[in-house]
Amino acid sequence: MTKITKFPSALISGDCTTSSLTLDGGSIIDQCIVTAGERGTFFLEQHLLYVVLGGSVRLTCGRQSWTVGKNQMILLRRAQSVSYEKQGSEETGIFESQLFAINDELLKDFLTSQQVVIPAMTEEYGAQVSPMSERLVAYCWSLSPYFNDPSQVNPGLLRLKVMELLYNVMDCSKNIFRQMLQLRQPVKTDIHRVVEENYTSPISLDELAYLSGRSLSSFKREFQDIYGEPPARWIREKRLSKAQQMLRSSSLSVADVAYSLGFENPTHFSRIFKQQYGYAPSQS
Repeated sequence: MTKITKFPSALISGDCTTSSLTLDGGSIIDQCIVTAGERGTFFLEQHLLYVVLGGSVRLTCGRQSWTVGKNQMILLRRAQSVSYEKQGSEETGIFESQLFAINDELLKDFLTSQQVVIPAMTEEYGAQVSPMSERLVAYCWSLSPYFNDPSQVNPGLLRLKVMELLYNVMDCSKNIFRQMLQLRQPVKTDIHRVVEENYTSPISLDELAYLSGRSLSSFKREFQDIYGEPPARWIREKRLSKAQQMLRSSSLSVADVAYSLGFENPTHFSRIFKQQYGYAPSQS
């Protein structure tokens, strides 16, 4: 069982060789080169533009899966858990990618500079694999020298490079650009689907509300109407019930079960499990 790694605050773990460019103290672009197959899961703290330059990656988020191949990209919204399985190219056996963390501030700066009027969103534009233009591919490869000595990259230049990325994406993919507009004004989605697909992630109520396209107060109120109890209590009981089932029916360790269900601390998980069921999870 692979522990969920937060992106971009922690680099993806495993056999992956990564370099990171940072802006305002946070990781903004990660470069990944893998010489063997790799699997794992990460939780998106920021919106993620995933660009593949060599090989392919299988991404799964909730009930959806995508395969992103060479010179293709996909945009994923923040506050979601994404599992990945990487494959090297047939020619070299190497997988290469760049991961761009697109935070709300950068997106706002870009849309403001473009003077884009964001219309009311009446439908949801889902994640979709999009081909990269020749210009966008060349842009990504032009970043390679920046990773050789990240500490020497001027923050002002890096911000301009991120703006350049967004300009290229806007010209290259209408679908991803519509997604970017929607990130600033999420469409209301079914609360039941949002919580059922994300309750095992290390996700906050603020983030669940964001994914549902609602304010926190509206989310709590509508959740209470649907489930008859506060969301925090429901999520905790749902996770513990699933944990009890997994401990009885599998050989997974207590820590593996805890991590797989969104608990970041196995000790805390063990304590609340015992409070709920009267015995330690190790005794299941």
